[in-house]
Amino acid sequence: MKRFEGKTVFVTGASRGLGASMARAFAAEGASVWIGYRVRENEALETATSIEKAGGKAQCVAFDMRRPEDVEKAFDTVIKDAGTLDVLVNNAAVNRDGPFAIMDESAWIDVIDADLNGTARCCKAGIRAMWRARKGAIVNIASIAGPMASPGQANYAASKGGIIALTRTLGAELAPKGIRVNAVVPGLIDAGMTTKVDSRFLDEKRKRIPAGRLGYADEVARAVLFLASDEASYIVGQALVVDGGLTL
Repeated sequence: MKRFEGKTVFVTGASRGLGASMARAFAAEGASVWIGYRVRENEALETATSIEKAGGKAQCVAFDMRRPEDVEKAFDTVIKDAGTLDVLVNNAAVNRDGPFAIMDESAWIDVIDADLNGTARCCKAGIRAMWRARKGAIVNIASIAGPMASPGQANYAASKGGIIALTRTLGAELAPKGIRVNAVVPGLIDAGMTTKVDSRFLDEKRKRIPAGRLGYADEVARAVLFLASDEASYIVGQALVVDGGLTL
């Protein structure tokens, strides 16, 4: 039997990149997957179609995690259709990089509200369904920008560091209710935001990675599936780093 047969999984920010890879991986393991997206409808539909062509189940739901009413509506849609929520993966994020000293306040507020507050809003909405069932798993996607310095990304780093702290506290709060909360902390992955980074910067960073290369989206997806599965039933509040050794 597949690990997520009969399970409902909601992956935010899943229209492309890391999120799409996670959605496909869950579907391949038998899950009925909800693909959360904000504006990239065509890409979300393409991801859903690729899952269905492979024999899986997928649906799309649009929402802006910066808007509390959007979050509530999206989770209501998922839970009304599925009747429950077994796994939530908070992957959606934005970035607006720049030197902190001259960073517009709007850039700070937007990233913190989307990445940290948005993750918290989704956790709260997902927890309500899991609370009734007294079971479930939440995996928050952080970044190595959280635990290590990331010049030019003060807003993003603060949000991802906050997600790691939030994960630990929610892990302690919710484990007695049967809900496990953990995080995956990707390093430089050849997908998503990293594809927009200057190649010279990546070449320099690559030299510092003991594994000698960037990571792959499916390597992050496998870590997410592990933490969401029963195989990780005694793992609570942890941040699993997937970075090829960059933070060592």
